[in-house]
Amino acid sequence: MFKEALESIIARTEGSLGALIMGTDGIHVERVLTDGGHAANIDVAAAEVISLVRGAQRAGNEIGLGSLREFVLVHEASVLLVRMLNADYLLVLAIEPEGNIGRGRFELNKAELSYATEFAL
Repeated sequence: MFKEALESIIARTEGSLGALIMGTDGIHVERVLTDGGHAANIDVAAAEVISLVRGAQRAGNEIGLGSLREFVLVHEASVLLVRMLNADYLLVLAIEPEGNIGRGRFELNKAELSYATEFAL
């Protein structure tokens, strides 16, 4: 089920390199990478982003901003969109810099709603 949903996100988002469902421990539950995503080591990059996500979660809670919902990281070669499913799981979508970031954010938001029961949101 998760693989098909990730494939659908990639198909509907121009410039996608890959999509993953990951735990905050850095281990992916499911992933779908394009050839460009494999070449760019997107799964490794997504695992490395976990420490940034944890820091942003902690900072938001400590200063009263509440839980982290979305995180965007822009590099020269890719944009990583991170959408929290709950405190322990997140969706990551990697897009080429000239890809459709707005569509990617929209697709992650839809996926979050569709995964609500699986991740007990």
